[in-house]
Amino acid sequence: MRAPYASDPEQSRGREFATAGGEVRGPRTAFQRDRDRIVHSTAFRRLRSKTQVFIAPDGDFYRTRLTHSLEVAQIARTMARALGLDEDLSEGLALAHDIGHPPFGHAGERALADAMAQAGGYDHNAHAVRIVARIENPYCDHEGLNLSWEMLEGMAKHNGPVAAPGWALAEIDRAFPLQLGTWPSLEAQIANLSDDIAYDNHDIDDGLRAGFLSLDQLLALDFVAELWRGVERRHPHAPRERQLRELVRDQIGVMVRDVVVETARTAAGLASADEVRDAGAATARFSETMAVEERRLKAFLYENLYYHPEQIATAERAREVIAKLFAAYSQDANTLPRHWREQLPAEEPARSRRICDFIAGMTDRYATQQCVAIYGRAPEGLSNV
Repeated sequence: MRAPYASDPEQSRGREFATAGGEVRGPRTAFQRDRDRIVHSTAFRRLRSKTQVFIAPDGDFYRTRLTHSLEVAQIARTMARALGLDEDLSEGLALAHDIGHPPFGHAGERALADAMAQAGGYDHNAHAVRIVARIENPYCDHEGLNLSWEMLEGMAKHNGPVAAPGWALAEIDRAFPLQLGTWPSLEAQIANLSDDIAYDNHDIDDGLRAGFLSLDQLLALDFVAELWRGVERRHPHAPRERQLRELVRDQIGVMVRDVVVETARTAAGLASADEVRDAGAATARFSETMAVEERRLKAFLYENLYYHPEQIATAERAREVIAKLFAAYSQDANTLPRHWREQLPAEEPARSRRICDFIAGMTDRYATQQCVAIYGRAPEGLSNV
């Protein structure tokens, strides 16, 4: 049953570019088409070789941006179904939420932001919208993937209203206004919370596997300790590794149930998706109690995993790769592949923005290879697991 506050693909505000002959490929809704276009995009495929937490991991067990995005989509679809929302829109937004990330994750993003300081800066959320609206061009009749208004809106502001959009998002908004000052659909808000739930818990899983985190550290958090006691009661003789996987699953389940119950409460009485947008605050949310626990968990991860000395050292080496690539391409256009060189604008800031587009699309591996091709070597120790 569709909830009254759900997005309805039959009432979509349409696409930026009209399609000749209409949409004829199969019995799909507008939001199903959006999701499928994302899945078939080059930018989505490249996520398989882009950093999630651990940079360029040597092991096959650690998450990449692709596996993380798939996990976010699974959580988003579960919550959307429970709340009577459009599952395809939530799933598509979850799958697309990280496609604007450059190589090496947040280390790469910081390097590009520094390099682009005089050309408008760089933000991976805005770049994701730029990718699907302007850079990814598989169609004959228009630029971009030509996603629906609701998909672009959700990508642009899944974190909430955007008061001061940067250059990349502002360009798209001028061409196809996205009402950046309002809240997004409930499907977008659910996708955003699914991202939090996924990385709060799956990053713990990876951190434990890599030895960067320990169970004793985690048990200092009351929320985790209570769930761990439940795992031990249910599975007292199971191997520790299996108990830890059970703990992560339990944490996800508790957080998902909390969001569904709290969001159903806050959404009660809302009669349309537009009322969600005009609510003046997020409708999808954790309960007050869970919000406190989630912030503590996130703070724990920053202190013990993301800001771990080995992570910081590796991130600095990754930042160096991106900075060196940007410098090389800026100083000598001949170092660019021919296609990108031939389309390189002569004037700033368009020139730097084009170089940024090229680097942001790289995988970790390709960025490292390009650094070696230009400079003869790459920094050692680009992977710490």
